[in-house]
Amino acid sequence: MSRIGRSPIPIPDGVTVDLDGQRVAVKGPKGELEHTVAAPITVVLSDGELRVERPTDRGPHRALHGLSRSLLANMVTGVTDGFSRELLIEGVGYRAQLKGKSIELSLGYSHSITVDPPEGIQFEVPEPTQIFVRGVDKQAVGQVAAEIRDLRPPEPYKGKGVRYATETVRRKVGKRA
Repeated sequence: MSRIGRSPIPIPDGVTVDLDGQRVAVKGPKGELEHTVAAPITVVLSDGELRVERPTDRGPHRALHGLSRSLLANMVTGVTDGFSRELLIEGVGYRAQLKGKSIELSLGYSHSITVDPPEGIQFEVPEPTQIFVRGVDKQAVGQVAAEIRDLRPPEPYKGKGVRYATETVRRKVGKRA
């Protein structure tokens, strides 16, 4: 008995989906991505929609069903629109600048740090205190942004460091005299 997901994934114009057993390849204007879906889950392409189906309503099958559907939806979004994470740098003398495809960060250490982008990731530095990480793979964009943030995470007393644009840093009161 096959259960069909409640919300199918619409395939926009200009995007092609190739199903080969458990392997799903999505190709669009921004690039192409590939994913192998876990064994009990099946993917069906019909009427311009991707449908994810599970064999039963048991917990592990429901969990895999939701995960697979989210991953496939992110693939379709990635090849059409792409993903982006914005990082902000705060601190006196802290800055970033683009050197070719890499970024060079001055974060208060005795040396500057160069970050090379992995394949499929682009950096953009519109201001010395702002970095955009862009790409088609949501997981890769988030991972690279997290690695850059980990070079100097924001500290709670003055708020200096690298943080996400949507992140709020909880400030602590310093010692009292």
